[in-house]
Amino acid sequence: MENRILSVDLAKDVFEVAVANRNYRVVQRHRLSRREFDRFLATEAPALVLMESCGTAHYWARQARVAGHHPELIPAHYVRPYRRRGKNDRVDTEAILEAHRCQGIKPVPVRSVEQQQIQQLHRVREQWKKTRTQRINGLRGFLRELGHAIPTGATTAQRRARDICDSEAIPAPLKAVFNRLLDEIATLQDDIANVERQLKALTRDNAVVQRLQAISGIGLLTSTAMVAAVGSPHLFPDARHFASWLGLTPREHSSGNRRFLGKISKQGDSYLRMLLTHGARAVLNRAKQLRRAGHTLNRLQAWACKLEARVGHNKATCALANKLARICWATWKHQRDFDPNFAPA
Repeated sequence: MENRILSVDLAKDVFEVAVANRNYRVVQRHRLSRREFDRFLATEAPALVLMESCGTAHYWARQARVAGHHPELIPAHYVRPYRRRGKNDRVDTEAILEAHRCQGIKPVPVRSVEQQQIQQLHRVREQWKKTRTQRINGLRGFLRELGHAIPTGATTAQRRARDICDSEAIPAPLKAVFNRLLDEIATLQDDIANVERQLKALTRDNAVVQRLQAISGIGLLTSTAMVAAVGSPHLFPDARHFASWLGLTPREHSSGNRRFLGKISKQGDSYLRMLLTHGARAVLNRAKQLRRAGHTLNRLQAWACKLEARVGHNKATCALANKLARICWATWKHQRDFDPNFAPA
């Protein structure tokens, strides 16, 4: 371990830095502006730099690494219990030091610019998708007040709303506003499609993304979001730890000989968990369609249908999402193609 430890409380303009020795005793304190902190990292001797995993943390971790330091990002929710009494910048730096002293807390991997680029494309797309849904729901409610029922579905709702606005049933002032809403919805749809094209172009030569997309229920969005969020499968010792990190394993509340496993924990990356759950639901619905049509199911589809008959649709969907996460980890870690009929020895 480095002889010096720099505990940094990140901010927009003012950075609090506590310099500690290898025994975690604070020997110096600095309160620096953004430019002064950048210069401080460049001039200080190589040290262990501790920061909370929050906004701008990955950028400053990369800057510290370029300057020759060893950065480590501590999960923010693990730092909070070590904060004593009130909250200020000095107390936060001490809490970061105390959290790092606990050997059981694993640091957050520093993301590259490429990973953050993909993640931010996903986040912009999600914001536009939410805005589009709000506009469609608002338009549906406005037209319902005028006696026009709009069916569900984004494409159907837009077509039906456009037909109503083109008729004489809507007053002229409202017609102009509703047409403006429809134009905004169409623009948002084009923007969402453009982001998806950018994601496809960025990862066209990424072998991991292409291999993950061959898995049932894993498409462009899930594969790119997983690669951007995880970075490397070697961060997890096995597939169960990966599924647990995603919040797809049961929450445990046990004591002594009494063991209780409840609902899934829903911890970790909620966006990636949502994508896996939607993918699992699609796989399960497709398996039921094939079964009704009399087709032969593969091993994964047969397992999903059998589980649904026993525990119900929603629980089977979560269990299948858990299995898909484990399959993604194994496919990624061992660099092998997906086989829906694979059976472990």
